[in-house]
Amino acid sequence: MMQMRTHNCSELRAANVGEQVKLVGWMENVREVGGSLAFVVLRDFYGTTQIVVEQPDMLAVIKELNKESTISVEGVVRERSSKNPKLPTGDVEVVPSKIDVLGRCRYNSLPFEVNQSRKADEMQRLKYRYLDLRNPEVKANIVLRCNVVAALRQAMTEHGFLEITTPILTASSPEGARDYLVPARKHPGKFYALPQAPQQFKQLLMTSGFDRYFQIAPCFRDEDARGDRSPGEFYQLDMEMAFATQEDVFAILEDVLPPIFAKFGKYNIASSAPFRRIAYLDALETYGSDKPDLRIDLTAKDISDLFAGSEFEPLKDKKVKAVDITGCALTRKQIEKLLADCEVQSGVKSYWFKTDEKGEIVGGIAKFVADRKEALAGKLDLAPNTLVVVNGGEQAVKATGVVIKTFGAAVEGHMDKERYEFCWIVDFPLYEIGEESGELEFCHNPFSMPNGGMEVLLKAERGEVDPLTITADQYDLVCNGVELSSGAVRNHDPEIMIKAFELVRLGEEDVKAKFPAMYNAFCYGAPPHAGIAPGVDRMVMLLAGEDSIREIIPFPMNKNAQDVMMDAPSVVTQKQLDELHIAVVKEQE
Repeated sequence: MMQMRTHNCSELRAANVGEQVKLVGWMENVREVGGSLAFVVLRDFYGTTQIVVEQPDMLAVIKELNKESTISVEGVVRERSSKNPKLPTGDVEVVPSKIDVLGRCRYNSLPFEVNQSRKADEMQRLKYRYLDLRNPEVKANIVLRCNVVAALRQAMTEHGFLEITTPILTASSPEGARDYLVPARKHPGKFYALPQAPQQFKQLLMTSGFDRYFQIAPCFRDEDARGDRSPGEFYQLDMEMAFATQEDVFAILEDVLPPIFAKFGKYNIASSAPFRRIAYLDALETYGSDKPDLRIDLTAKDISDLFAGSEFEPLKDKKVKAVDITGCALTRKQIEKLLADCEVQSGVKSYWFKTDEKGEIVGGIAKFVADRKEALAGKLDLAPNTLVVVNGGEQAVKATGVVIKTFGAAVEGHMDKERYEFCWIVDFPLYEIGEESGELEFCHNPFSMPNGGMEVLLKAERGEVDPLTITADQYDLVCNGVELSSGAVRNHDPEIMIKAFELVRLGEEDVKAKFPAMYNAFCYGAPPHAGIAPGVDRMVMLLAGEDSIREIIPFPMNKNAQDVMMDAPSVVTQKQLDELHIAVVKEQE
């Protein structure tokens, strides 16, 4: 027997007819018939059951209640005269002999209909999230998240990983995003930071002699929201392996993730090992993105030479990338609408032309390229009814990536949507020229091992190698155009680490000052180690087929990093500020 009930609201079947039962749940809907009969839909976590109220005294109880009140119903199961084949309990109903009110809803109207909450304004949904979560569709995403996390834990444990929790209060470190700072009451003027990731701690665990570590780790970054990124707090499957290479990390995730995606995903097909590997620069040139969606068969081609000396000024003598989209039946209006959407996303204007049913070049910038049809045909597929989208200039690659994803999804036959396609992006540049500084800076993770080790760094120092050509033993895991994770083989050698920092004008003292624990630990003999941290929120978003990451987080913040349900962030008392030795300075108007 379950607590307070004999069955849940999804259990009763025809075999239970005649039984005395007790159900509890929320009164989802009430439909009165002729003033002497009422049909009540009772909902709990598991499902719904129809209650037929026929006795006047219990009808009076129901009439006094607002929807979403919680009630207890004791009664007899009987067969429904009008069955509902869409419901698991659609063959039966319960005729109550007793109804108790457990929790009264005191509001005559709700901020939104629970079962239609996904159509409501998002701010209303977030403010009344506890009502939103009563919607079975919304609740299903949270249940999915729980099941996925449990499966990840089981898989990692079966692969010999130990789940170890790392500190939440730690030191601030320059890891790329803004820290959330926590004032230290006992240390006036000093602050803890919430970890952007357990990066340093997991590397210290490897140095401590642990062989395989993982945790479902909370991470905190003060950054703006996006569709696939929640502000403030997120979770990742954090893992690290000692005495490991890139191949070892790949082998683990290629074994762990496909079964989970195939079992829990909206689509039951997922890439099998080995995942495709694409060099970073090749990904940019071929797909216009380091997050390619391999479900789309479109690629970019370089046709810069065909616009040398062109009369079309926007593309004349520039880097020009083209995407040829065969079998395109879109109208001019549809094409231009999609191109406008692409421009909003990339900030770059795209141009187009197409071939008609006879293979002749028409539309868009046709008059500037028609005389080069033969040369174009040597680089592009110009079969009849082919649309060609062209981008030029410094941002051509980025714009092309947006075009591929937009038109790949819009033009029939170019995207196999119902599957999960993984790939590894490898060989990231270790260095880049900073946009603001104009000088050499780390491109991504400064603690990734450079391919070539100390030797290549010394050659760069001597001017024998361009530092911009040095790649890192770093990798990204991408699925369906979404970056799930970044990882790397770590630079565990203090001498190589110092040399890598020297190339960006930072010396040994700078490294010691910024990363004292890790640097000192490495000086006591660190094993080669590697790791990665796929985002749990993004994984579940893909598995659920959702476009917004907020749909799979139990209590998400809004786009401005506010919890409108709990009214956070909020003002605190002067006493609290005084205890923390903090003075709030108002911005001058």
